[in-house]
Amino acid sequence: MFQISKLMFTLCFIVILSACKDIADNKNTNILVGTGIASWYGPGFQGNLTASGKKYDMGKYTAAHRELKFGTILRITNIKNNLSVNVKVNDRGPFNHKRKIDLSKKAAEEIKMINSGLANVKIELIGYEHANFENLYIHYLNLLIINAAK
Repeated sequence: MFQISKLMFTLCFIVILSACKDIADNKNTNILVGTGIASWYGPGFQGNLTASGKKYDMGKYTAAHRELKFGTILRITNIKNNLSVNVKVNDRGPFNHKRKIDLSKKAAEEIKMINSGLANVKIELIGYEHANFENLYIHYLNLLIINAAK
């Protein structure tokens, strides 16, 4: 009995570690979160606390999303010019419900949407800030959120 339990524990541990490695290396297939309108926010919010408790820095690659967990790494692609940027979710928003995501000024500059203020974008989930057991659970919750929206 003890041998079977030990074997099962070892197999489960190996499976979980291999999943953590895929998330950490971002070598897993990107998951399409959706498409929609992105906006950006900058100077008026610089230094304010975000919903995650960190100070907003418009010079970093961050984003606000209404549902995805903090620390989720997304690839945002401007559909018009096919430019992409990776951002970390660290805030809640956008508060205009016609928009899917708010980007920091730095991220918006990267995909050339500063002048227009808005862009049609593709949003893909590519990983997490830290690869650990908690984020495996967060990944599961994000998949539930993504699939519930479809």
